[in-house]
Amino acid sequence: MKGIAAMTAKSGKASRYVSVSIFGALLAFVGAGSAFAQSCQEDFEKLSQRRMGQIQALNAIGKASKGKMDPIAACPAARKLVAIETEMAAYIEKNKDWCNIPDNMADGFKQARAKTQTFAAQACSFAAKAKKMQEEQAVGIGPQAQKLPAGPL
Repeated sequence: MKGIAAMTAKSGKASRYVSVSIFGALLAFVGAGSAFAQSCQEDFEKLSQRRMGQIQALNAIGKASKGKMDPIAACPAARKLVAIETEMAAYIEKNKDWCNIPDNMADGFKQARAKTQTFAAQACSFAAKAKKMQEEQAVGIGPQAQKLPAGPL
């Protein structure tokens, strides 16, 4: 499994992540009042910073494994990213009108969140299989390398 940034860049969907600057520009463009625009932007920046930190943590796991994502390490990090994105989606839905968030932005974020959920489910599925194989090998019931015949042939 590869890092999220590599996956999105490879698939041509690097725009998957909502950037704070786009959100700020969007608020200015829509003409939101300065008091609630500031509040919306500050809230969204905090959530976005948490999200980007978690994405960076996942990418670090991928880099540490030389480009191959370790599913056992990635599973909890991916689950945490899903939780953060779920919180962001709830914020967007709850404050969509107040913060003048367009429907297409809300829908785009929901789609991005769904992709993250799929990634997390895959990582955790692979992690469960890897843990099971490790436990079986430790007990001696897992797949073992066959011994080659010894002596003259």
